Amino acid sequence: MSLEPKSILLRFESRIGQFRLTVDPTNEFPALLPRILDNLPKTVDSRTLTLSNKPHAGEDRLLSSLHGVAIEEVGLKHGDKLYIKFAEAAQVNGHSLAPINTPLRPDTSSNRLNGLPIAPAEDLPITPVRQESTSVAIKNPWEVVRQSPLDDRLDRKDGKIARPQDPKMCKHGLKGMCDYCMPLEPFSPKYLEEKKIKHLSFHSHLRKINSTTNKPELKSSYMPPLSEPYYRVKRDCPSGHSPWPEGICTKCQPSAITLQPQPFRMVDHVEFASPGIIDSFLNFWRISGAQRIGYLYGHYEEYTEVPLGIKAVVEAIYEPPQVDEIDGCTLTSWESEKETDEVAYLCGLQKVGVIFTDLIDAGAADGTVVCKRHRDSYYLSSLEVIFSARLQAQNPKTTKWSDTGRFGSDFVTCVVSGDEDGGISISCFQVSNSAVEMARADLIEPSADPTVMLVRNNSSDEEDSQSRTRYIPEVFYRRINEYGASVQENANPSFPVEYLFVTLTHGFPKDSAGLFNASDFPIENREAIGEGQELRRVAKKLGISSSKDDAERGVRSIADFHLLCFIHGMGVLNKDEESLLCHVARTHDIAEGFQLLNTPGWATLLAILQESGERPPKRSFPAFHPENDESYLKASEQLAKRFKGTSLR
Repeated sequence: MSLEPKSILLRFESRIGQFRLTVDPTNEFPALLPRILDNLPKTVDSRTLTLSNKPHAGEDRLLSSLHGVAIEEVGLKHGDKLYIKFAEAAQVNGHSLAPINTPLRPDTSSNRLNGLPIAPAEDLPITPVRQESTSVAIKNPWEVVRQSPLDDRLDRKDGKIARPQDPKMCKHGLKGMCDYCMPLEPFSPKYLEEKKIKHLSFHSHLRKINSTTNKPELKSSYMPPLSEPYYRVKRDCPSGHSPWPEGICTKCQPSAITLQPQPFRMVDHVEFASPGIIDSFLNFWRISGAQRIGYLYGHYEEYTEVPLGIKAVVEAIYEPPQVDEIDGCTLTSWESEKETDEVAYLCGLQKVGVIFTDLIDAGAADGTVVCKRHRDSYYLSSLEVIFSARLQAQNPKTTKWSDTGRFGSDFVTCVVSGDEDGGISISCFQVSNSAVEMARADLIEPSADPTVMLVRNNSSDEEDSQSRTRYIPEVFYRRINEYGASVQENANPSFPVEYLFVTLTHGFPKDSAGLFNASDFPIENREAIGEGQELRRVAKKLGISSSKDDAERGVRSIADFHLLCFIHGMGVLNKDEESLLCHVARTHDIAEGFQLLNTPGWATLLAILQESGERPPKRSFPAFHPENDESYLKASEQLAKRFKGTSLR
């Protein structure tokens, strides 16, 4: 009969003192990390934690490098001592640069708030992956931060708006200039009003702020003109008091918030590369009557209709796993998100936004829909503002003109809903930087009334420890009263949601030839309406013969983002072959298409299709029409029968 090993006591010593731990000798060393950190300061960088058998000149080993090493394997006995060495996270302006990756230690303080004991809690950002504080300042960000090539090109432009000579007011020659013909700044209010441009572009706003922040004639040191709002209690206050919620001072507490409509927008225009992108996205609603959500993949370009403007060009819509209902949809776990982003990166694309439907058929049997969003109701509900704020927080914009290296986000939100004429229209929005920070600080929550946003209050519920440790500053907003005067109102308990977002324009190009011009492969995650991605559909798409004409058709047939994601999920092609596949899909290069046909991975893919019972045709197929395929109709009918009794509610 085997006996379980007895626990042993180990002593630990660091430069701040000693402590003891009772451990199981069969446990591995990394399992001790949380317990060791409970006895060390909060500022310890866990990645630098080192164990040694001697205080000096011993065998130092990083704790993170001891995976698979049990305590009993190194010969430690009951009562032995280990020496701990560590480095504290770098401090900038009193704030830690280390990621927050350790749990809070138990708090035995007797401090109380509203008569209730304060439970341990953290004021964390809304995305666990990006937990670094947005208030961490970077020294000389214009030297170390790498921004997008588009931002670099716009930075090099002067942005001045040229004006011709006024025949009535200009009295000078052709080479002269006066106040009536001199170029205007990109943020000129007169020009914006004349062109009916509601919001400044990001780079125009940057020029405007920089002209007042940094003046070369003063010969003062340069200061980054942009700074993100921060509405949370600052960590590691230099005043020396206990951290919040045990202590707070004017240096670490956030100031009162005064909401105003944001005068600029990070993206000015959303351009859909082809109307077919929206049409195929709407087919799900047309068939099922349920709403649908998808992520926009594309790239950013300069938008010349607005001074120093930026537009998001959408090339594809990927529909993640979700549960769709008549009045909304719920996103589920998207396990292949990184793989989808990788395919998009190989195609020169990135995730630029999100789109969802809000459509109700009018019942007139003429294709009209109900107009729910208008000036007398709402354009973006409070719940959708929170949703968009979370997505924008996960996709920050990198810029060298901010003291933190980040400012706002280029992520856009598009809503497909009914217009006042009963037609289907698209509206594009971005939430303001203040809305993103208020959502990150958990200061606001959506209301049952879509037109207003609620400000959170400290709860008296003993189980709601987060609400008792969340510091909520005063929130105000300005409005025009019935007398036409601008007055300040208290935003508690609610305020209009219009203060939290800006509107964007949208459209389609005159030449609607998108990057993916062969998008007839079934869209992912549509099993609920009897559509699935199958190998036989891949075989129909990839039929290539030796003739030049058929080869050109075959190269064009892979220009489908959904097909590329499906092939990537099969895991047949190696990285070089996938890169070549995406390059051919993006450039439609015939020569590189033949190079792809001769790769081992492509031959393996064809062999898999043959073994699956569907032999790839020797000639390329024309556009596939399901209504003319009897076998497809039978398969769809059987699949529909399986889903007939299934409810998504």
